[in-house]
Amino acid sequence: MKYTFILSILFFVELTFAQTNLPDFLQGTWKIENQEIYEHWDKLNENTIKGFSYNLKDGQMIISEYLDISVIKKEIIYTATVLNQNQGKGINFKLTKADSTFTFENPNHDFPKKIVYQKLNDTEIFVHVSDGEQKEFSYKLQKQFQKFILKDTTILNPNYNHELAQKLGGDDYGMKSYILVILKTGTNQSTDKIFINNSFRGHMENINLLVTEGKMIVAGPISKNDKTYRGIFILNVTTFEEAERLLQNDPAIKEALLDFELYNWYGSAALSEYLIFSDKIWKLNP
Repeated sequence: MKYTFILSILFFVELTFAQTNLPDFLQGTWKIENQEIYEHWDKLNENTIKGFSYNLKDGQMIISEYLDISVIKKEIIYTATVLNQNQGKGINFKLTKADSTFTFENPNHDFPKKIVYQKLNDTEIFVHVSDGEQKEFSYKLQKQFQKFILKDTTILNPNYNHELAQKLGGDDYGMKSYILVILKTGTNQSTDKIFINNSFRGHMENINLLVTEGKMIVAGPISKNDKTYRGIFILNVTTFEEAERLLQNDPAIKEALLDFELYNWYGSAALSEYLIFSDKIWKLNP
């Protein structure tokens, strides 16, 4: 009985931590104190908060980093994807502490190993970034309000459609994150025409299936080039893991006739709306 009780307590503690609320206090736009660097965060659903870092130059937004905090397999993972670094792949940090302070750690990464967001009050957040030892830096984020810096928010847009924006999953700028897939020639150099034709027939069938499921937004070939690039997809998913899972159902990829590279891409949330017209303008089915 005592043993069962202890196990129940341990299970409850684990479950409670797994269900820890996301750091909702991050929502909104924040400015690093004394710098023209900003972070903007939106809560997409109960399991995902997405953000990005940017600076303003001559009134133009220049994005430097995409951020994501998501519940993945009962763990809360912070993913930072810095543009033009690490081949476009994000670095994951696992939540290790959560209250008014959220601590995310990745002991296997060189720097940083630890990222801490501490809520000071409703308008200030303290951020500490370190390797867990001597290398570190910190800064204070101050909440910004739309009337001061967000001159192009949807609130000022006379054409804004709240229901459509919610349906499409757009942020305050009408944008969202996708996964860009660059298809390229694979390692399988088979000359078996029947095998190749069957594989690429399945390739097209998988494309149609993903479009029907709302997972694929764009698909098309690239003209012959010296980089062996064959085509592109834009997938309506947010993680490389989910993109890879969808692509492995493609026979041409599974048989290594095609290979792929994955990149995070930030574009209009309305991109999928063109699909309702695409089926009305073709004469021949490729």
